[in-house]
Amino acid sequence: QVQLVESGGGLVQAGGSLRLSCAGSGRAFSTYSMAWFRQAPRKEREFVAAISWNSGNTYYSNSVKGRFTISGDNAKNMVSLQMNSLKPEDTAVYYCTARRLEPGISYEGRQWDSWGQGTQVTVSS
Repeated sequence: QVQLVESGGGLVQAGGSLRLSCAGSGRAFSTYSMAWFRQAPRKEREFVAAISWNSGNTYYSNSVKGRFTISGDNAKNMVSLQMNSLKPEDTAVYYCTARRLEPGISYEGRQWDSWGQGTQVTVSS
């Protein structure tokens, strides 16, 4: 059974920083790419950032570009999201996800096949 576990969420003031981490485990766990999505109250889940292990390329939504940085270690099945200059609109549950069946990345959550349980990030104004 594949498992993704997020950590690092919490409460922070606007302008502050948080670092989220995600560790994957399970039998024969390997991924083509990993990503972060988020879902705010009464809003749909949205893409935040992704990293492709083969190319090393990273991808960001326009709303976080320049403020967030995704990084990771494919061999360790770990991915992190460094979030700087946080804004109240970044408040959401952040989910770690992985693509194990197909290469590449997608901006659509339904194209990712493994998900963590989520970690809450709250940014106060």
